[in-house]
Amino acid sequence: MPELSLEAKGQWRPMVTADLPGVLAVADCVHPAFPEDEAVFEERLRLYPVGCLAFSSGDDILGYAVSHPWRAYDPPALNARLGELPPQPETYYIHDVALLPELRGTGAAALVVALLLAWARKEVFTSASLVAVNNSAGFWERHGFRNVASQKVVNATLARKLRGYDEAAVFMVRQL
Repeated sequence: MPELSLEAKGQWRPMVTADLPGVLAVADCVHPAFPEDEAVFEERLRLYPVGCLAFSSGDDILGYAVSHPWRAYDPPALNARLGELPPQPETYYIHDVALLPELRGTGAAALVVALLLAWARKEVFTSASLVAVNNSAGFWERHGFRNVASQKVVNATLARKLRGYDEAAVFMVRQL
């Protein structure tokens, strides 16, 4: 994926292993109620490096995005390793987009979402999916994602996985 810049704020670029300490620091700041082990981030980066991006300014990691091909209506559980990607993935799963609070409202999140969705279309996915946390469903709705609970497709397994985040977690899908 190409680098995308926001002038003096920083730029989105491919994530590398050396970024993981900074990625974890952002995750700890942005998602304290949803901790994930470094091994989860390491595995996502190893399995699908093109779906892992870092927002950096110099040596500082200010945000990240992690995404990968996956199974429809079956998001990975919080803090769980995947083992491998499915041989016939059905959706492009956006595992996480996180930015430090000072970058909110700068357009950095919208920029990376556009980049991830463009990549998903290029890879011929027909949908993208995610679990919205931290009251972010409105942000994702502005990017075309819809809460599927209203479509009666939330089964017991999906409902259990969502509760692994918290009671307010929302599974969302966007058709591409």
